[in-house]
Amino acid sequence: MKPTRALTWAALAGLILIWSTTWAVIRVGLRGIPPFTGVALRFALASAALLALAPLLGVKLGRSPNEWRLWIANSLLTFAIPYGVLYWAEQSVPSGLAAVLFATMPLIVAVAAHFALAGDRLTVPGTLGILIGFAGIAVIFSEDFQALGGGQVRTAAAVLLISPLCAGIGSILVKKWGEGVHPISIAAVPMGITALLMGALALLAERGRAVHFDMPSVLAVIYLGIMGSAVPFTVYFWLLKQQTATRMSLINYATPVIAVAVGTLFMEEPFTARIAIGTALVLAGVGVALRKRT
Repeated sequence: MKPTRALTWAALAGLILIWSTTWAVIRVGLRGIPPFTGVALRFALASAALLALAPLLGVKLGRSPNEWRLWIANSLLTFAIPYGVLYWAEQSVPSGLAAVLFATMPLIVAVAAHFALAGDRLTVPGTLGILIGFAGIAVIFSEDFQALGGGQVRTAAAVLLISPLCAGIGSILVKKWGEGVHPISIAAVPMGITALLMGALALLAERGRAVHFDMPSVLAVIYLGIMGSAVPFTVYFWLLKQQTATRMSLINYATPVIAVAVGTLFMEEPFTARIAIGTALVLAGVGVALRKRT
């Protein structure tokens, strides 16, 4: 079904609202469940829910020529690597800062789409926007990280940038290879592969770590699995069939505004002037870069 304009805006608003809250919920879950175990449980639940729904909707899996390579690419680039890195980093990086750093994804998508997708060419204003956006990242990284938790936060924040890089490339490949593949297939099977990969990694890397299935941790996994993964990623891939990759990536520069507020109000995370200025530059840069496409 091709979405109407009103439905498109409603779906985008829903994605922004949901994904703005997941940053803080991840940190709640990490209090009881180690990162790789948390990623495995989240995507196992999401995949199981979607795979159970697929036959009810008449979705047939593995019928498209590109479907298998799309499953592998999406599991690694959209889910396993980005979320493995993200969960690991959020053990020390405040959720608001994590959301801001992930907001570099639209800049990455804009550049990659210029070379990979014929309908997504970067313009001169786009190049200027990229420079402004990365200036914002430079401001954030000039922060006194002692105020945010010290050198460990600085290192984890730098590693976290791997996450938007891989996720951005993943979105490009879904747009390039996803023609004729149902959104549930694009989401469900890669999530299941991710659960297996991260479960194996958890067995190796987190063997000696305690897992506490207390109420907050269990609710966090359920929320992240169903409301944070199964529902929004299916909607996202559905919209991606109709919209350009750069336009869809705009979601990631809207989420930090709410995510920073959630982290500050409910997680008692520090909020500093440089994070505010850096965030503003990132958002302004993406806005300039993608102005012609909105």
